[in-house]
Amino acid sequence: MLVRDILKEKKTTFSFEFFPPKTPDGWDRLFLTISDLIPLKPSWVSVTYGAGGSTRENTHNLVVRIRKETNLAVVTHLTCVEASREDITAVIRRYDDEGIHNILALRGDPPSGCGPWKTDPRGFAYASELVAFIKKNFPHMCVGGAGFPEGHPESRNRIQEIDNLKAKIDAGADYIITQLFFDNRDYYDFCERCELAGIRVPIIAGIMPIVSRSSMFRMADLAARARIPAPLMRSVLRAENDKAVERVGIHWATEQVRDLIHNHARGIHFYTLNTANATLKIYESLGVTDSSQLT
Repeated sequence: MLVRDILKEKKTTFSFEFFPPKTPDGWDRLFLTISDLIPLKPSWVSVTYGAGGSTRENTHNLVVRIRKETNLAVVTHLTCVEASREDITAVIRRYDDEGIHNILALRGDPPSGCGPWKTDPRGFAYASELVAFIKKNFPHMCVGGAGFPEGHPESRNRIQEIDNLKAKIDAGADYIITQLFFDNRDYYDFCERCELAGIRVPIIAGIMPIVSRSSMFRMADLAARARIPAPLMRSVLRAENDKAVERVGIHWATEQVRDLIHNHARGIHFYTLNTANATLKIYESLGVTDSSQLT
């Protein structure tokens, strides 16, 4: 089923994100995680994408396996990194042949250690170009894009940044999924600024609970460059160990989700990090056993 059709059916969607494991044991653990999360009845799940070689192939294998072995709608990520137009066409055709018609179109980040972003002269410089290419050549595909409530890490102009996001929508993007954030006010302000810019597609909120001190610092340091609110940081720093940090992070994320539902967020996207515990605990804290009870 296409995500755009799911969004028309449901007041609020609930989706989970996974990434391709690097080891055989990781694949086994991931499918145990997916089995644990299926009873929550997500609206769809998504799979992240790596540029080039085996990483890209792992994404394809995981997406296809989820489609064949579960009843879940699945979205595959696709980036412009280290890919020509011919490469991207070949990738999309493979997905099309497998009956996978949901794509999250991203510019992507350069591989670690490769310095700043460089455009492949045979490919695309911006996600908006990738969206337009997919919509022109594979018009039956549903295409999503990324949004940054706290600002894109490379952006120097927040007004121009929204204009760049509008370019994705004008190119045909059907919805937006945001990067993770910890203060819902950032999400609401982002949605309002999108509306002022004429962006009318659903904007889905990205949520990732902090599960350890190291994960908090990693989130602040990675491409997302998440802003950690002082009350959350204070609670994490005074926690006696990572088990206590995880409880703090799950509680904070639960309150974020509760508030987003109350304020009629169009969708909530859980960055699971290939584990089920935090997401299961959030649902338990909300007093529900599956997503249908949250709307």
